Amino acid sequence: MKPSKIYYEPDVLTYQLGRELQEKYKDLPWVPIESHNNIEELRTKENKEFKELKTLLILGTRKTHKYSPNFKVSDYLVPFTSSGCTAMCLYCYLVCNYNKCSYLRVFVNREEMMNKLIRFSDKSEKENVFEIGSNSDLLLENTITGNLPWILEEFLKAKKGKLTFPTKFSMVEPMLNINHQGRIIFRMSVNPPFIINNVEIGTASLANRIEALNKVAEADYPVGILIAPVIFTEGWKALYTELLDILAEKLSPRVKKTMFIEIIFMTYSFIHRSINNEAFPEALELYDKELMKGRGMGKYCYRPELREEGERFLLEEIDKRFGKDKILYFS
Repeated sequence: MKPSKIYYEPDVLTYQLGRELQEKYKDLPWVPIESHNNIEELRTKENKEFKELKTLLILGTRKTHKYSPNFKVSDYLVPFTSSGCTAMCLYCYLVCNYNKCSYLRVFVNREEMMNKLIRFSDKSEKENVFEIGSNSDLLLENTITGNLPWILEEFLKAKKGKLTFPTKFSMVEPMLNINHQGRIIFRMSVNPPFIINNVEIGTASLANRIEALNKVAEADYPVGILIAPVIFTEGWKALYTELLDILAEKLSPRVKKTMFIEIIFMTYSFIHRSINNEAFPEALELYDKELMKGRGMGKYCYRPELREEGERFLLEEIDKRFGKDKILYFS
């Protein structure tokens, strides 16, 4: 992905990564800003301009470094080197946080973030797992910054602890030859081809995701699969049966033996509806008032009875192919 324009806080050019990006993208327009959090000319854009906003790259420094406890794959969610994305998944939860401004933001003070993370990990009494990909996709970011090998190799200088991140992309080659010590947990998000093609706009195909996952497992990384988010669109049982059949056929024996599975059901919002209706008027409608109920603050989730049906169905179908013990949680 090559950006169309770069907005930057001037002090990013005092950092090594900032200077590297300035040289890499010297042929692009660079627009100085006071803060990556408040770019007025972008915040006031209309919803229909969402796709154009996604072509921008915003450079700044991350000021917030608070770790949030988590109780799933990781122990903590860690604000890290980027937020937002260039993909345009119609359900993206980052849209709830940033609205139209869910474009890719890169934070150049990576050394500061890494040093804090290593100190925190080394001082902890237990071996923690840190989620560093909850606000962005590190494989995608790596195509801009080249950060991923640096991140993994630097963290391995810590005495203990593990990193994990999910992705919907397939550009895994930069991480394949790293001596990861089993301390990097790689997770691939999957969905039926119909959902990927019509909802997860700008992401890798299912075939490419599976190929990437097989490569990473062959490099002896611990791996997991996210079936996320599960979307109850028309014919959903057939769609997810197809997904599980493809996984059973195409995943390598190593992946099947060692993987865990996370299952997350879609949450939607009035913000998604507003942006999607204007920016993607021909797109699949994800809101269904018969299937959803309000969840506060303008959000919608699936009704409990449908959610329970989905859990039973996926548990049974996964058990047939991989064993239900592979399922780490439903969310």
